[in-house]
Formats: sequence, structure tokens, C-alpha cells
Amino acid sequence: MEERLGIAGSGAIACGLAATAAQHGEVLLWARSDRSVERARGSVAKWCGKLSEAPIADRVTIVKEIDGLASATFLVEAVAEDHDTKASVLTELGRHGGEDAVLATTTSSLSIAQLARETGRPERFVGLHVFNPVPKMDLIELAYAPEAVNGVRERARGLCAALGKTAVEVPDIAGFVVNRLLFPYLFSAVELLQQTGMEPAEIDRCMVLGAGHPMGPLALLDYVGLDVSQAIGEAIGTAVPARVQELVAAGELGKKTGRGFHDYAR
Repeated sequence: MEERLGIAGSGAIACGLAATAAQHGEVLLWARSDRSVERARGSVAKWCGKLSEAPIADRVTIVKEIDGLASATFLVEAVAEDHDTKASVLTELGRHGGEDAVLATTTSSLSIAQLARETGRPERFVGLHVFNPVPKMDLIELAYAPEAVNGVRERARGLCAALGKTAVEVPDIAGFVVNRLLFPYLFSAVELLQQTGMEPAEIDRCMVLGAGHPMGPLALLDYVGLDVSQAIGEAIGTAVPARVQELVAAGELGKKTGRGFHDYAR
């Protein structure tokens, strides 16, 4: 891997990306607190153990100050799916990164052009939409602001190839391709649940066995996180079902909290 990857974030996407990249080179990862550092260290180690028998987790250096990413040549923001949060972190990355460093966001639904311009470096900015779990998912959607230069596009494609991923350039529209098509389907499953009173497991079983999907729609919403799913729905202009909103308000966000449409505590 020619780039030195620096990742700002400590959640599932950030850690999955770090573990994937660790198979191919050194990685820097920023976590903002002691608790986040410990959580990230455990998550990275778990993924690295699944990916390689070699001690590749040692290739991931976790730092607690964002300027610890300054030596990276490709800086990736992977924090919460909220415009202001992402813009703030990206602006900080822009301040600390070298002049030739590429800035990237893992957003799944926000405007690339708007985020790019707020960093002050739109010509060196890319939307790098990886999918969870990153080590297992082959696709990366690439989206650019109009100002992006060809060299940055080439480096983004080169990074995807080095990570063993398939890159597809997509338009800078809310949800890009996958989420723009996927979430209306997922939310229709919630509407069906409300209309029929069926059990979530039964709806999921129908789509797994009848449509050949690897995961049912309600389980997939739980896996993505119902708060993230709500944010994506709002961003792409798709009506978010009342049941999703109710679960989010109750703090039942899916697999990460132990309960959503399914109960993961059992």
C-alpha cells in the first residue's frame, strides 16, 4: 500500500477499515478518549485475528490527539453520520495534514461537495463510502466534489485497489447508489410489519429464503443501527417509519445496544 492511511474515528467503520488496511501496511487511527482507545484496540485486534495469522494488529497505531495523524498521506474521517460533526473533524484533519494529503469522508448520505468546500480543500477531497463490515464488503463508492483533481481520483482508486476492494465512481447525490435504492426497501419492510402484525423474524426469513438475501431487512436495519438508518432516510428524502422513530427515541438502536427489531441480549 503506497499511501499511509490515517483514520479519524473509533467505531465499527473506522476499526474495520483499519484492520483491512493493516493487511497491507501501517495505519494510524485516532480515538478521542481512553475508553474509545480501548474499544478500538479490541475491535481492531478481533478483526485482525480473523483476517491473518500474523500479528497485523501491531501495524495499527492508535493516537489520542488528532495531530497524531499528521504524517498520513490519506486522511479518512469515519465519525458519526452528522454533518456538523463530520465537517468539524474534516476541518481539523485539513489543518494537520500535509499539502499533498488527500482528505476523505466515509459518509453514506451527506453532500460531498458541501463537506469538501467546508474543509477549504475541495480539490483534494473524496467521498470514500465503505460498507460495514468493511473487511467483508467488496464495494467502495467513490464520490467527488466538482473541484477534485485527477491525481486525487487516481490515488483514491489506487487505495481501493491496494485494499482489495472494487471502486465504483458514483454521483454526489444523497445516498449515492446503494443506500438510495436500499433504504426505501428496508423501510417498506417496517411498514409491512406494522400493517400485518407479523413477527420480525418471519419477515426476515421470507426475504432470506425467498429472495436469496444474506440478511433480512429488519435484521439489516438493526445491523446498520436504527439511528443511522433514520439519518440516512432523512438525508435521502425517504419517509422514516414511525416504528423506527419510536425505537430510536427509546434508545433501542439495534445490535449495538442489544435490542431493535430483534432482541440480541438473549
